[in-house]
Amino acid sequence: MNGILVVSATRAEVAHVPERYETVITGIGKVDAAVAVTAALAAYPADARPLVVNIGTAGALHTHHSGLFLPSAAINHDISSEILKSLGHPVQDVVQIDDGDGSVLATGDSFVSDAQIRDALSARADLVDMEGFAVAYAARRMGARCRLVKHVSDRADDSALDWPKQVDRSAQELARWLVERY
Repeated sequence: MNGILVVSATRAEVAHVPERYETVITGIGKVDAAVAVTAALAAYPADARPLVVNIGTAGALHTHHSGLFLPSAAINHDISSEILKSLGHPVQDVVQIDDGDGSVLATGDSFVSDAQIRDALSARADLVDMEGFAVAYAARRMGARCRLVKHVSDRADDSALDWPKQVDRSAQELARWLVERY
């Protein structure tokens, strides 16, 4: 189609993406995201894989963050990488992303809606989601380029529970960015 594979966790986040884009809805969480991206990319010849553009919402880990972000790195925040490394099992818990804006996305399988957890994560990252690291990691393993595009929908505190009311505004901004770039 256009050399772009749009990946999102939910249909709500791609609600405004035009039909001309191939989309993959992964489901929520790192496992579903990694499996869905791997399966989608496996359908392409190894030398003709599309650019994976992961669009979705994210919680802001700092009060001054709002709007759209293009993370330069994604971290797997809920794996015991230091312990595993000390036991002799190296773990890749950071994926660098080309053409980012310098921000860092923390990805984990836990829905962050607690201010104390948010504050602890804020020492390592700017944003939090549940799929970005897995999408970027799977794309890299499959030999595809990847961009992460995240729109702040909440403050990663109890406001995150209002996500269903906020997602459409984020989906509009994400689709607008996609159409303007690709």
